[in-house]
Amino acid sequence: MSPLPDCQTLLLELHGGVLHITLNRPDSRNAMSLQMVAELRAVLAAIRDDRTVRALVLSGAGGHFCAGGDIKDMANARAQGADAYRELNRVFGALLEQAQHTPQVLICVLQGAVLGGGFGLACVSDVAISDHKAQFGLPETGLGLIPAQIAPFVVQRIGLTETRRLALTAARFDGAEAQRLGLVHFVEQDAQALAERLDEVLQQVLRCAPEANAATKALLLASAGQPSSELLDEAAQWFSAAVTGEEGIEGTLAFMQKRKPRWAI
Repeated sequence: MSPLPDCQTLLLELHGGVLHITLNRPDSRNAMSLQMVAELRAVLAAIRDDRTVRALVLSGAGGHFCAGGDIKDMANARAQGADAYRELNRVFGALLEQAQHTPQVLICVLQGAVLGGGFGLACVSDVAISDHKAQFGLPETGLGLIPAQIAPFVVQRIGLTETRRLALTAARFDGAEAQRLGLVHFVEQDAQALAERLDEVLQQVLRCAPEANAATKALLLASAGQPSSELLDEAAQWFSAAVTGEEGIEGTLAFMQKRKPRWAI
């Protein structure tokens, strides 16, 4: 296989045909920085055509999966203007598209924060296993922003009606509710049960032929219809307008200052 790229924000462990990818920025609850996005995309590209890699297991270090986008990257983009915000936003959509279409079976193990971009990653998994205490949500509107790149994948995963409720209330919910919504397939009570469920799923995946799985996954995705690149391009423009607008400025500033934004009652 092609050598795996060197990563500073990811831990990579390959054995038995399974590549374990751990998001490794625990101090920020594994917030998705531009560097992490680039490294994840490089890993997915490196193994895309390698059928000796049968499954990918994506998890997070430090008890959290992913708390969303990195506010520091947004602060850096502010000095560069609207185009920088659009590009910052769009690159995450490109990651979601790439992860959605990776030929390997993508399994997400979800603990702690599964918010924003982390929620999006869960929505492009083939199999999602959650701790019952995991906290899911789309917090963007509470920050004066929009879930621009994530929304089409969430709608595809759980349907328009529930996505409208979650995106327009920024409501948080646990693993049991995530299972009810169809976001996750399994909910477990502790770390040992999560590990046992993961082993069971991997045993099932490894009984399937890798080329057949890759072709079947492509067929299923094509049958369901896909979030389009054109829509995601337009959504990135909307995100840029939101983040540079009055609400986006107030919402992100309030987040960094650990206070409620002006509109919050």
